[in-house]
Amino acid sequence: MEVRVGERLLCLAVLSSVLCVGSVLGKYVKGIVNTKEDWVFLTRFCFLTDFGRLDFRFRYPKSRCCQNILLYFDDSSQWPAVYKRPEKNCYQKEAVLRPENNQVINLTTRYTWSGCVVEGDGDEEVLSCVGGRSFRSVRERWWYIALSKCGGNGLQLEYEMKLTNGQSFWTQHFSADEFGILETDITFLIIFSVVFLLSCYFAYNLKGRQLLHTTYKMFMTAAGVEVLSLLFHCVYWGLYARDGVGNGSLKILGKLLFSVSFLVFLLMLILLGKGFTVTRARISHSGSVKLSIYMTVYTITYVILFIYEAEFFDPGEVLYAYDSPAGYGLMGLQLLAYVWFCYAVLISLKHYPEKQPFYIPFFTTYTLWFFAVPVMALIANYGIPRWAREKIVNGIQLGIHLYAHIVFLIITRPSAANKNFPYHVRTSQIGILLSSPKGGEGAESFPHHAYGNSSFLGDSQPNFTELFSIQSVSLTSTCMRHLIFVR
Repeated sequence: MEVRVGERLLCLAVLSSVLCVGSVLGKYVKGIVNTKEDWVFLTRFCFLTDFGRLDFRFRYPKSRCCQNILLYFDDSSQWPAVYKRPEKNCYQKEAVLRPENNQVINLTTRYTWSGCVVEGDGDEEVLSCVGGRSFRSVRERWWYIALSKCGGNGLQLEYEMKLTNGQSFWTQHFSADEFGILETDITFLIIFSVVFLLSCYFAYNLKGRQLLHTTYKMFMTAAGVEVLSLLFHCVYWGLYARDGVGNGSLKILGKLLFSVSFLVFLLMLILLGKGFTVTRARISHSGSVKLSIYMTVYTITYVILFIYEAEFFDPGEVLYAYDSPAGYGLMGLQLLAYVWFCYAVLISLKHYPEKQPFYIPFFTTYTLWFFAVPVMALIANYGIPRWAREKIVNGIQLGIHLYAHIVFLIITRPSAANKNFPYHVRTSQIGILLSSPKGGEGAESFPHHAYGNSSFLGDSQPNFTELFSIQSVSLTSTCMRHLIFVR
């Protein structure tokens, strides 16, 4: 069947997600600097107003003395005024710091607060500096840590830094822009698990009535993969809350599954808009080719976005994934999918006006869904403060996905009271339609029929008499042969 196209697209989604290697700054960072530059960026962190803390350990040869740790915050006169400003030299970059705010840590024994002492390391003396610094401000702020030695012969430093917010399990290792992500993910994991279990229960009822179609299976797949995605994210953030490091592979896997869920759900919406399993038994060859091309382009754009985020996003700036050429490309493809979706639904309604009870609420609710992602991206890029962006976007994104899944669960619930139920042809009838002597395009379309939810008025057993209610002379004779065989 043409549904095999979906399998190929699912593989493309998996490939794109594997390449999604997000760059998340660890709250426990360490490394080695050895450069001829006299000013370099080390890391960044969003501290709370009163509980921010930096604990450090620095070590470098005494012969390379004296180096400075510089602490910039996100005010326009500070970090934005010096970062990526090649016209400013090291002295000018240091000049924007305010001495009264203790924003410079001199890594020398003369500066008591640096905690530096001279130690022997073989034939060479080294400065070992162990200490800390607390951060207080009028609001949550991004702080940027840099290393400098103006007018010197380059920088050489081994560093370890632990950046924390308070002592609570839920806040200690989290940057302030990440507060609430773990709690949000746990909440949505519980809700999505309920949605998935309900979909399984509904699928059991649909299967008993031979109404469990491919599109509903795709919905179940998207919901189940979403649950797994949230599970891996919760495990990742839980480990991260414990040690400030976590397991990056778990987050990559969570992103992989999140992308797969989104692409499967998007493909399902387009297929339903075209009438697959609602008004027709299969998608035409030309339609399958168009779908394959579109989903391939969408997946490739995802791949480009993930590579761009991993390789080209500057850790010295607080950026959002959609604030990139590939991100705007994805928004454009989402709007293109909506135009296609509109056209497909209108054509389906033109030929099957009796499907209005399904397609009108279906079209209305998912119009909001199609526009939600681009609108969310624009708001995140231009309307949400950078020190709160990640946690807000995470909640909005999960809320959009939950909205989409709950709406579909409601309009496809197998209940006699559900006037929006889309399916009226049983799965056992589809094979008869496709094997009809008519063949060609005519065999792809379902006969006009009342809603399948009328079968829910009876008992829970399948109504086999409706199996033979296809209004076609050739099909009737074929069905009668099947009837004689069954008896």
